Amino acid sequence: MARAGEKARQDAIEELRALAGERLVTSAAVREAHGRDESWHPCVPPDAVLFAETTEEVSAAVRICARHRFPVIPFGTGTSLEGHISAPHGGLSLDLSHMNRIIAVNAADLDAHVEAGVARKALNAYLRDTGLFFPIDPGADASLGGMAATRASGTNAVRYGTMRENVLNLTAVMADGRIVRTARRARKSAAGYDLTRLLVGSEGTLGIITELTVRLYGIPEAISSGIVSFPAFEGAIDAVIATIQSGLPVARIEFLDEVQVAACNRYSKLTLPETPLLLVEFHGSEASVVQQAERFGAIARDNGGGAFEWATRAEERTRLWEARHNALYAALALRPGKKGMISDVCVPISRLAEAVAGTKADLATSPLVAPIVGHVGDGNFHLIMLVDPSNAAEMAEARRIHDRMVERALALDGTCTGEHGIGEGKIRFLEAEHGEGIAVMRAIKQALDPLNILNPGKMFTL
Repeated sequence: MARAGEKARQDAIEELRALAGERLVTSAAVREAHGRDESWHPCVPPDAVLFAETTEEVSAAVRICARHRFPVIPFGTGTSLEGHISAPHGGLSLDLSHMNRIIAVNAADLDAHVEAGVARKALNAYLRDTGLFFPIDPGADASLGGMAATRASGTNAVRYGTMRENVLNLTAVMADGRIVRTARRARKSAAGYDLTRLLVGSEGTLGIITELTVRLYGIPEAISSGIVSFPAFEGAIDAVIATIQSGLPVARIEFLDEVQVAACNRYSKLTLPETPLLLVEFHGSEASVVQQAERFGAIARDNGGGAFEWATRAEERTRLWEARHNALYAALALRPGKKGMISDVCVPISRLAEAVAGTKADLATSPLVAPIVGHVGDGNFHLIMLVDPSNAAEMAEARRIHDRMVERALALDGTCTGEHGIGEGKIRFLEAEHGEGIAVMRAIKQALDPLNILNPGKMFTL
């Protein structure tokens, strides 16, 4: 779509200011903060930012924007990784961080109803005394609305699934301002189209999520974490495949290559062997986690791994997982001043070794520093290429390696992104992955957003 004309832009901003008062902000600093995420993509700021407080206010704002054909880009916490929140056509960044109420916790039904701006850590802090927790953990302290919009997953996905499995219903504002509730709280339904799943993962292009009901789980009686190092990455990946194929109910199983381990040692003050490593966690009863850990240790040894080192105390576990969650910042510290060009793919677990081996082979002949880390229990891994965006040669090399990684994943019947989403960074790969399915997606977009005002320029081109 074309950028709104100057008069339409001014009229839209004037009406939005009348709606929201001082919560409609046009200062350069605030606009720039809402035009960039944590990716390498350049900052493209919106024309204005509105800090919304209610679903009804979001509806009113969208109606104003629709009248003036003024784009609307939903904003949660800005932790996305494919340029989801940039404003290539200008418009309004609709910041939902003020919508942070936990509306209801239904402990008997194991669910919680929250506003979209609630962050995952805040929800779990609220739940601490109930014996329940929300398991989806993408690393960043993202908002639940943003996590639903990008179909986030993370370290716990191998046991608890992704946002796709853990959102029961949504309240969303559509492109014409209508407020829609997609389902009730029942755990299953055969009533009509599955609008919840349609909006989960739609990246703000079909509707703006303002409330959601999410599944909760009982806090495990016992949690055991541990690490095991391998002399080469092949053994670590083979151990992952064997673990999953054996049906061992591992809660988390994370892979760090030798470059990432070295980065974590420096950044998080650890002393891990600087060889490929698996970080695992088991949930269950006291007896079951011991049994699971012993079985995993045997699998690791069969694949060349060293001793499985337990971290039984909560403080030890927390330190290990904090180091894992800080992997991006640890990687960036390897080359101060560089940006992280981050990408992920996901393949069937039986093809994981081929996917990782191919990427490692590409890196072996490249001048780039690029750690690999991944939620390998579900076939998902991430590449963090450290680049200077102003260096044309570095960017060309990074794109070459990136494209080969994605094309290899598609050739292995995988996907171009396991959890980061499409945004503006992977549009052409979505088309390669889905073929004629893209025409169906475009038809849905056209039907629900005929003016193309909801996060235009993302997911695919119209």
